[in-house]
Amino acid sequence: MTGTLAGLRRAGMDDRGALEALQRAAYAANARIIGRTPIPMEWDYGAVLRDWEVWLADQDGVLAGALILDLRPDDLYIENLSVAPAAQGSGLGNRLLAAAEIRAGQLGRDTLRLLTNALLVRNVDWYARKGFAIERIDDDGSRRITHMVRRL
Repeated sequence: MTGTLAGLRRAGMDDRGALEALQRAAYAANARIIGRTPIPMEWDYGAVLRDWEVWLADQDGVLAGALILDLRPDDLYIENLSVAPAAQGSGLGNRLLAAAEIRAGQLGRDTLRLLTNALLVRNVDWYARKGFAIERIDDDGSRRITHMVRRL
């Protein structure tokens, strides 16, 4: 799918540098909280742009947010929802999440899933307020990962 989704635009390979910069900025605080590199900072963004749907939000000509989606057989997986520090608190995260819901409907999926680090309590609480429930918490010895689900 190309074009727009709820005011977002579909990313292309030419957005890679801006997307990587957004992710570094958006995840800097999380890295301090969890004491290690967040998983999205370890990704190859060439592969991300090739293999997943990436939707971008621009504000005043600057990349302010990203929504990265993976269509799986039984759900739409939110691989990533990130907002630039300058845009946090502006409602952009809500807009990105609403776009994921719209896209799930377009794709005939009635379930959204995602994960976040259990130490990111603010994220877990935000998703819970948006109707997500904790499915499970995995502890691999170096990370505690909270898996969350929302039925639409």
